[in-house]
Amino acid sequence: MTPEKKNQRRLRNLALLSLLLLLVGGTFAFQAFNQRAINDRIRENIPGGRVHDYYNRDTENKDVFVENYGNVPLMARIRLSEFMEKRSVGDTDFTPIVNGTIRDQVNTWTVMRPSETNLNTRVGDSAAFNTYSNLTFGWSRSGQDAPWFMPTFNRDNQDLMTAAAGHARDWITSTATDGVTDGATHPGDGTDAYWSSGDSFDNSGPVWPGEEVTHDAAQNLQQDRAPMTISQWAALPNNLKVGNFWVIDHQTGWAYWANQLQAGETTSYLLDAAQMTAAANAIPGEYYYGIHVDGQLISPDRINDFLTADPNYTHHGDLSDFLTAVQNGSIDNNWGNPGPDDNVQPDQINFSIMAPGTIFTMANEQYLYLENMGNNHMIIRNEMIPNTTFNGQNNALNDWYGALNPTVQAMVQPVSDAFNTGNLAEGELHWRPGGGYAPGNWRWLPVNLGEFPDAAADITEVNSGGSPRAFALSLADVVRLSGPGRAFPSRAERVAGNAGENNGWWTRTPGAAGGNGAWRVFAESESNPYGGGLHGSGSMNYSTVARGVRPALIVNQSN
Repeated sequence: MTPEKKNQRRLRNLALLSLLLLLVGGTFAFQAFNQRAINDRIRENIPGGRVHDYYNRDTENKDVFVENYGNVPLMARIRLSEFMEKRSVGDTDFTPIVNGTIRDQVNTWTVMRPSETNLNTRVGDSAAFNTYSNLTFGWSRSGQDAPWFMPTFNRDNQDLMTAAAGHARDWITSTATDGVTDGATHPGDGTDAYWSSGDSFDNSGPVWPGEEVTHDAAQNLQQDRAPMTISQWAALPNNLKVGNFWVIDHQTGWAYWANQLQAGETTSYLLDAAQMTAAANAIPGEYYYGIHVDGQLISPDRINDFLTADPNYTHHGDLSDFLTAVQNGSIDNNWGNPGPDDNVQPDQINFSIMAPGTIFTMANEQYLYLENMGNNHMIIRNEMIPNTTFNGQNNALNDWYGALNPTVQAMVQPVSDAFNTGNLAEGELHWRPGGGYAPGNWRWLPVNLGEFPDAAADITEVNSGGSPRAFALSLADVVRLSGPGRAFPSRAERVAGNAGENNGWWTRTPGAAGGNGAWRVFAESESNPYGGGLHGSGSMNYSTVARGVRPALIVNQSN
């Protein structure tokens, strides 16, 4: 055997010996093959929406709105067309007030088109109706919360039938235009405030088209602002351009809901009344007046369907920007700031022009912009850190902060080293009237937080006597950052950005004194449509992948 082969054999024997020692010495070697796990689910996304039209010709109440009864978001638009004709005493024939319009042919009726600056003044051919009919847009009652309605029983998303109540007539079930024939498809007499909290209706039979079930009355969304024209919308600050209100393209007459209509939500009223004027009631003879309601619903990925050319009118130039804003959940007013997934350094971001609710990625972490504090800016991690107990928050926050990019740490401003959180028991808060378990309002905003001074005053601010660090928002922080134009414009926007249902997160506010509860943002769930609501009885030591801490920072870009 040559010396070279002897050396090779010796090396091989040493290698085998080393391997043997590793296998024998269990503390030095470890092997784990084929650790496996699987997580899966089947979910059927079912879009479903229904236009509601409640009308009573005796009281002249006219409620028009859209319900999303499916489990995915929708975008909605409605267009109103009017027709009127009159006949003097002794005449045989009626004369339409707009030439070329025919009572029995609704496609000839006149599209309601308002003035660019005033919804209450019609223009073009539509101006002929100003003398005879006043339309009331939106819904507003001093001191009252949003109205109640009866959810549709008809949940066939291939059925184009409307939920028509009272003297309203669905066009599929009745094309009559005699002012008398019935064509209702939904319970109620069409009068104002017919439904209220606690009402229910048993559709066994069925009495009305749809499922033979009992539904409880639910609430419309509260309008953030009154309906407006798209020119008025364009003049709004960018951070107010998406919300729960109607925007009418005065050039085409289409009225668009300025937000994605989430599963289980129902818009506020586009129309609240259609009242005849004294001039109409003084006509010597008789008249016929009707409103045709045309509703269209799409999924948010199909905004081009709403941009298709109209054969008779031209869409307003701002419509594309409007629809894109609704599709994205906010108007892009970052003026060159990077997109939400563009991973950039802090010097590539201009915080001073960022709108609340904007998502951005900075130095390998994705954040949600909360508010402009003047020279400073409050931001929060878009995703929460899972499996973190309430009592384990501070350790998790410190660990996360310690691992941040040094350039980001250099921007962080000091906050108090210890917050005076107070205690607030689960049952002590009362929620905005009508909140209850209504899908859009459940534990959305409390109305009596001010009765608990310590908890209400726990607002995060820069404190030069404290330390630069990450912190958890207080209950009071979450409340003041919630609402139209704010970081959390809806309950759904409160949940963290984690995938699936793993998106609940703790505040720093404990529950009842001496108890074992703490306030958190409720996770979304397929079985529970109340994600984003505020809940005050979560166990302080409970750990789950669906709940965690969401680190927040106050940063200053001038450092």
